[in-house]
Amino acid sequence: MAMETKSAGPGRFARLDLSRIASPAFVIDTRKLEENLQILAAVSNASGAKILTALKAFSLWSAAPLIRQYLDGACASGIYEARLAKKYYFPDKTDGEISVFSPAYRQSDIESLSDICGHIIFNSVAQLEKYGPLLKGKNVQKALRLNPQIPLGEVATYDPSAAGSRLGVPLGDFDSGLLDQIDGLHIHNLCEQGLPELEKTVAAAMPLLTRAKGKLKWLNLGGGHMITSPHYDRDGLIKLLRHLADELALEIYLEPGTAIAFDAGILVGEILDITENDGLNAIVDISATCHMPDVLEAPYRPALLGEADKGVRVRFGGPSCLAGDVIGRYCLARTPQIGDKIAFLDQAHYSMVKTTMFNGVPLPSIMLWDSDDDSLQMVKTFSFDDFEGRLS
Repeated sequence: MAMETKSAGPGRFARLDLSRIASPAFVIDTRKLEENLQILAAVSNASGAKILTALKAFSLWSAAPLIRQYLDGACASGIYEARLAKKYYFPDKTDGEISVFSPAYRQSDIESLSDICGHIIFNSVAQLEKYGPLLKGKNVQKALRLNPQIPLGEVATYDPSAAGSRLGVPLGDFDSGLLDQIDGLHIHNLCEQGLPELEKTVAAAMPLLTRAKGKLKWLNLGGGHMITSPHYDRDGLIKLLRHLADELALEIYLEPGTAIAFDAGILVGEILDITENDGLNAIVDISATCHMPDVLEAPYRPALLGEADKGVRVRFGGPSCLAGDVIGRYCLARTPQIGDKIAFLDQAHYSMVKTTMFNGVPLPSIMLWDSDDDSLQMVKTFSFDDFEGRLS
């Protein structure tokens, strides 16, 4: 089973002149990014919930000043993301909160994280019992991740409740006595999903949450909420979050990642060569395995800017030697030519953060585009030095 792209379409990118872009390059529309942040801030204000930016999905720290204007903090997946959050996003605890969750920590991680983060979320009881005592006297709140054991994902790879999942304490094994040892619960069960899936997750956890009333300070509902999608029931979400806060006497947190940068970025490439073998193959300077690994891991077929309803069928593939470095088959209005520019939609999240330099394939540069005034700014380029510096 494959995932479907969630892109709502090209939006303002339809009017961007791709000939201005030296490929490969990620292009982020700062205006669209701000619109997403405004939506999230409105949900936070109306519901009372705090919203943290998930750096695992989108950690373009050039945008940190903008994100800081709208959101309540950042969540990290380990020491490096926490340090990034501290350095660029919320350097002072009065600016916003920094939370961290990792499937497992080292003692050195805990010692460093306790000076950066306000919340440290443990994946297992063993980790809580091992490292919880080290936080005594620190201004840090402890939590456990709960696995609600209700699989709702499109594919098992991205489903935290998939059978055999290593993520979180299974709901059926959760001892209520643990509630006396923690300040909060973390439930991350979604992947680019809507309100119905969140409601099912909450319903599964509600018996435990009811027992936790009066013992905990907060509930973190994790990420995977497609709040900025035009199809998301935001009014329903606000109602649910208010109800949970009132019913359980808890502060509520959300950690969206995809929603922050949804449809705010494209990946621009150029056709380097065209071959024919059971149809046209266009070899481009962007790679599924190096630049869009979720295309192969999920798998999924990213939306192409300007794809036609009918015309010439073309199979796009990357420049690496991996036989499976194929992005997908697309329909173009005309026969493609070497030198043509193309762009794949909705590539700001979970693409930049996952790029590799396998085969020595160059990393895409990063550009900021203001779709209001059409200005372009190059914020990052990569070179041989970056490739050389990875190993020794």
